[in-house]
Amino acid sequence: MSSDLANLFAPLVMFAIAAAITPGPNNIMLTASGANYGFVRTVPHMLGIVAGFCLLLLAISAGLGILFERYPGVQTALKIAGSIYLCYFAWRIATARSNNSEADGSKPFSFCQAAGFQFINPKGWLMALSAMSAFTLSGDRYTASVSVLIFVFLCVTGISVAVWAGFGTAIGRWLKTPIRFRVFNVTMGMLTAGSIGLLFV
Repeated sequence: MSSDLANLFAPLVMFAIAAAITPGPNNIMLTASGANYGFVRTVPHMLGIVAGFCLLLLAISAGLGILFERYPGVQTALKIAGSIYLCYFAWRIATARSNNSEADGSKPFSFCQAAGFQFINPKGWLMALSAMSAFTLSGDRYTASVSVLIFVFLCVTGISVAVWAGFGTAIGRWLKTPIRFRVFNVTMGMLTAGSIGLLFV
């Protein structure tokens, strides 16, 4: 690793930890999923977030961010799609009946759903664009710096999603009555719906 990359590494790790661990749509939905479906059934959701976010970083490094600058309508369309998607899953969370119950037909996020969501997740875009602008190097060092950045976020995001899903699983052990689950799920649904406002900041 060159001295320039080495100098960026520690600040990048600190940025990634701060960005990944703070509450956002992904972490709220992971908490709800952990509580309702348990840690093991939430694993595809976790893996989808990690894979999808790394793909988002890769896409931005390849020039997707420039596309948004040239065609603002594309970004607006994604914001609208994100709003609809978040509303749908906020409703799913709020109306879930109890943990591990399939009586209402609800299921945890699949790998593909979670990965695809990263491309319309407002917090994910903010994290990715900020990281790419602040922690990549120009010229022939660009590819190496992007590789380091994606590796760091792969590790940090992997730990973060496990923490939030584990947190939700621990909460689920306390939510033993239908009333508690109802209050929890409605609260998580409202928080998920509230994050829609971030799309238009």
